[in-house]
Amino acid sequence: MKISYNWLKDFIETGKTPGEISTILTGTGLEVESMEKVQPIAGGLEGLVIGFVRESGQHPNADRLRITKVDAGTGEVLQIVCGAPNVAAGQKVVVALVGTTVYPTAGEPFKINKSKIRGEVSEGMICASDEIGLGTDHDGIMVLDEDAEIGALAKDHFNISDDYLYEIGLTPNRADAASHLGTARDISAFLKIPVKRPDVSAFKVEDTSRTIKVIVENEQAAPRYSGVTISGVEVKDSPEWLKERLAVIGVRPINNIVDATNYVLHDLGQPLHAFDTDAITGNTVLVKNCPEGTLFKTLDEVERKLSADDLMICDGDGKPMCIAGVFGGIGSGIKSGTKNIFLESAWFNAVSIRKTSKRHGLKTDASFRFERGTDPDMTVFALKRAALLIQQVAGGKISSEISDNYPDPVAPFAIDVAYDHIDRLIGKAIPHGEIKDILTALEINIVGETGEGLSLRVPPYRVDITRDVDVVEEILRIYGYNNIEIPTQVRASLNNSIRPEKDSVQALLSDLLTANGFNEIMSNSLTKSAYSADLDKAVKILNPLSNDLDVMRQTMMYSGLEAIAYNQNRKNPDLKLYEFGKVYSLEDEKYIETQRFAIFVSGDNGAEVWNRKAGPVSFYNLKAVVDGLLGKLNITDVSVEDSAPGELAFGLQYKLNNKLFVTLGAVSRDALRKIDVGQEVFYADFNFDMVLKAARKNQIVYKELSKFPTVRRDLSMLVDKAVTFEQLKQIAQKTERKVLQQVSVFDVYQGDKLPTGKKSYALSFVLQDDEKTLTDKSIDALMQKLIYNLQSQAGAEIRR
Repeated sequence: MKISYNWLKDFIETGKTPGEISTILTGTGLEVESMEKVQPIAGGLEGLVIGFVRESGQHPNADRLRITKVDAGTGEVLQIVCGAPNVAAGQKVVVALVGTTVYPTAGEPFKINKSKIRGEVSEGMICASDEIGLGTDHDGIMVLDEDAEIGALAKDHFNISDDYLYEIGLTPNRADAASHLGTARDISAFLKIPVKRPDVSAFKVEDTSRTIKVIVENEQAAPRYSGVTISGVEVKDSPEWLKERLAVIGVRPINNIVDATNYVLHDLGQPLHAFDTDAITGNTVLVKNCPEGTLFKTLDEVERKLSADDLMICDGDGKPMCIAGVFGGIGSGIKSGTKNIFLESAWFNAVSIRKTSKRHGLKTDASFRFERGTDPDMTVFALKRAALLIQQVAGGKISSEISDNYPDPVAPFAIDVAYDHIDRLIGKAIPHGEIKDILTALEINIVGETGEGLSLRVPPYRVDITRDVDVVEEILRIYGYNNIEIPTQVRASLNNSIRPEKDSVQALLSDLLTANGFNEIMSNSLTKSAYSADLDKAVKILNPLSNDLDVMRQTMMYSGLEAIAYNQNRKNPDLKLYEFGKVYSLEDEKYIETQRFAIFVSGDNGAEVWNRKAGPVSFYNLKAVVDGLLGKLNITDVSVEDSAPGELAFGLQYKLNNKLFVTLGAVSRDALRKIDVGQEVFYADFNFDMVLKAARKNQIVYKELSKFPTVRRDLSMLVDKAVTFEQLKQIAQKTERKVLQQVSVFDVYQGDKLPTGKKSYALSFVLQDDEKTLTDKSIDALMQKLIYNLQSQAGAEIRR
């Protein structure tokens, strides 16, 4: 939200500098994100002064140039060569001194230098209006009134003052501060200086010849609707002061009627809309909902299909003229030939406006305020303020009484707050008198007081104050967060947290992966429903920002693929990525949220160097990373199975206590096509909740390195093709747990030289006893036992 320092001074005179006001606003909760000096005219007329032309004579070397002698108040008379046809002795003019940078209305700025023009010295420039940004006229120089003071700064003569623009990060709950009045109220409460409200006492109904009948059919969506008619207006450009006010805060001037309504919106925070009265059929305004699918063309010339839930402002025939509180229609808007206007000022239901705004993708200054909650008591005051301003800039007369449909007035919020509750939440005992002063300054009425606390009535425009804790927050932000001393003691109870903590495990894995060339990514949990494998289990967004963000993600895979596609399209194909995040699903009408951890590898496995060619990553590169991470966490009791084809073309599943723990493999071509990824991607998905549980069960135990040697024995065997290495490994580990240290496969063969349905495995077994050296006899006995179990349980045929 943009706020002008000079505009604020219309409401409150503080004597504070722009920087001091910035500090006050941030301290009271209206965080100033930036403050910049702005000038209503480029350059601010810096370096320009008022001069007096003493002499004007013909240039000896040019028919169209004149040599002037100018007194610019510098103590010496300047010679200036001028080409304007209207320059003459005795004139008061605007002079650009040597060294001044001039900012013309059109074109680039340029610097005035002392120079020779056709052989004659020129020590400045006598300016035309378009040469200094004050207009478009270039027929001659500006000739000022005789009372202009010689040597005075041009910016003082033209009353051009610098302004300061605050960019305020307005939080959604502070709808009351979405205007210069609202911002001034916070400054007023902090400094205990009253706010000066605009004077509307001059508002006068001159006749009722243009009365517009207002019928509100949907009073729930439009609890208050006010309007007035102004006739005989002249639509034209706004005066310069109004244009400059709006331009400072980034609002583009349109015409005097629309600019006046925009001015009041930013002045008081009350959105207004002006209708061309002659376009209102039957002199009647209907506030109603139109049938589903009704077509309506808005001011941006886009034809929109209305929802039956959209509140509309219609004419007497029920034809829509405006999307209430959001956007006007092209047929009833203000045009250059408009003579009579109906001015609307309403208090609309915030939820209704927010839904309509999102439904049509329309974000306007009006909807921004209505959907957060405006002041129901401001509608009539804002009408009078706008009507007087329109009369000032466009003429016309008030030609109807103010119609005000307000059947159920909103009462102030009643809240009771206890003094001890205030002290406990703030952490400091603030004097009761100061608390009451702050509340009064915030326009919160104190209707009762006891020794224990206060009974309050909060004005309806403070939609963010509904509980006693909200009142405490208001007291604290005005009292000043910096005025609360840091206590010398901190009293807290100590809770035993589960170890290792989630953040510690996440940091451990992140450090390990980053040290091995991986980069962490962070993706949006919102994604498109096209990625969903089972839409019935997807968590759908009721009011999605777009069709690409309409469900919560059910898998981490597509987030990573989007990152890979983004990098691939920017010639960065060699990627090692990881991400911690959450996935969401709907199961048995319950929302399930699971923490996940994903790894992606794609492209080449390292950069090409002179003595080694770069090779593509493979499934086994990913598997090595996964096994390394599990080893780091000492998670060893996992079983391995082949994964069924689906989102992965092939891969493995790691299970822990028969529960799926990790899935890894190559991403299927169908999934790659959805994201337009043109290279192979390998992906691992961890159930991070299970990782944490498994890591917490592991205890670090000291174990001395064995002093005794290891022994390796190899076995070659024929097994059925359906038998996996994991099955053989489990048989071996169950056979001998103490001495058998490691089982690995070092050769696999399948071919026509073997019996049908068979394959050959060559396994190595590493044996070691921590208490003694193994003898040949004990080794042979163990190997015979292994052979027997492999034959009996896996149908292995040992090859001698």
